[in-house]
Amino acid sequence: MSEPAERTSKRALRQRLVSARRGQATTPLDEAARGLAERVISLVQRTGSSTVAAYVSIGFEPPTELVLERLHAQGTTVLLPVLREDDDLDWAPYVPGEFRPGRLGLTEPASVGLGITAIRSADVIFCPGLAGSPAGQRLGRGGGSYDRALSRALPESLRCLLLYDDEVLPSIPTEPHDQRVDVLITPTRTITTTPGRC
Repeated sequence: MSEPAERTSKRALRQRLVSARRGQATTPLDEAARGLAERVISLVQRTGSSTVAAYVSIGFEPPTELVLERLHAQGTTVLLPVLREDDDLDWAPYVPGEFRPGRLGLTEPASVGLGITAIRSADVIFCPGLAGSPAGQRLGRGGGSYDRALSRALPESLRCLLLYDDEVLPSIPTEPHDQRVDVLITPTRTITTTPGRC
């Protein structure tokens, strides 16, 4: 049985975007960290969120270390994902400096997990991804972990995707299980994809 065209297109796009990320230079990464942190903090303050879900960036992902530090410093409760054996996501509180190695090379919180439904306590959810579109399409890494997690989030939770500027694409191939996002945040732009959501 042949693979659906959308899946084949997504795989090719992922490969191209991962290669492009490897080409990011160190200095722009520092600038990206500051830009992302400013835009994330502004959005969280504007929405009045007390609890958010975020993640620890790894490798060449848009950097989130400064985002996490600044959210914590302003008193926001931050939940971080823990990748389970079934590739679903548990969630645990962010405690500065308290991390452990996770599956697949991830960095995870060392605090006690709160369960897969803890994402329902987050007013704003910051997701990783490789690309997003102005229509709210999100291209993840292909494991489906965030699609499952987002399907459990409360409908009113604001879903945000952190990207580099050149990863905002006109459109992205999608499949029925792919979850959409409401906002794209890059180091220089905040793009609302769902009118009236922020």
